[in-house]
Amino acid sequence: MGRLTRAQVLDAALALADRDGIGKLSMRRIGAELGVEAMTLYHYVPNKDAVLDGLVERIVAGVSPEPTGPRTVWLAEFAHTFRAELLSHPSVVPLVATRPVATPDALAAVERAVAALVAEGLAPLRAFQLLNAVTTFVIGHTLAELDPADAAPPTPPHGSDELPCLAQALAAGLGTQADHDERFALAITALLAGIE
Repeated sequence: MGRLTRAQVLDAALALADRDGIGKLSMRRIGAELGVEAMTLYHYVPNKDAVLDGLVERIVAGVSPEPTGPRTVWLAEFAHTFRAELLSHPSVVPLVATRPVATPDALAAVERAVAALVAEGLAPLRAFQLLNAVTTFVIGHTLAELDPADAAPPTPPHGSDELPCLAQALAAGLGTQADHDERFALAITALLAGIE
């Protein structure tokens, strides 16, 4: 293989994380994926922490908001896009939830969104708080809806006579992907309306 780039290293790391999970991610395995020795990777990323920061960057910078129109509209679109990106990389979601945005590209994506809110008259601190409220909600909701692939459909822990509302909600689709989608849309609309 010819000369690598940082982007290729992060692409390989993301592919490995998607396939095998973050827990199995190592410099040796990333090197093997790229057909090079692990030591070669250190020319492009200083250490494994830099790879993990890069994976967060990949998710965050890849869904930078497009601030056009009313802020509730573009923030809602951003929230839906962010959730879709997280759901397409479920093994990386816990990393995004627990690791701060640290790379220049990821910070630049945050800066663009905050600058758009500041341009609408918000103070920088309030703009960061608003963006944080939306992103934190999206990450938390997505974490909550991630289930093991072999999870059984939910059932009432007791008979439907003891928990009739729960039984009816489950029968109507509670816990399904359609329910997750509907709950997310409802919650993000309520969150942004409350903020306004």
